[in-house]
Amino acid sequence: MSRKASIERLLRDNLTPLHLELVDESHMHSVPPGAESHFKVTVISDHFLGTSLLARHRRVNALLRGEFDTGLHALALHAWTPAEWFERGGHVPDSPPCLGGSKTH
Repeated sequence: MSRKASIERLLRDNLTPLHLELVDESHMHSVPPGAESHFKVTVISDHFLGTSLLARHRRVNALLRGEFDTGLHALALHAWTPAEWFERGGHVPDSPPCLGGSKTH
């Protein structure tokens, strides 16, 4: 199973999201092709009601601990309630360009 599929399964099974989007952004970083090491994750769930942004990020990171232990390097994480998602009009900000590593343009 790909890392993307594994992340999707873990988040769907544990957060029953209204909306879930995973974008592999590894190509934006200095990693080998197919690394699946950097993802943008947008997860919209009622499980986030009444919780701080920090608590949401901690929960997602805890769910993905095994992935971090086996090569996942970074998440651009957007963890919102349905109301927050609708307030933003379903818009997710673009990830900034990579500033580290040895990748040159």
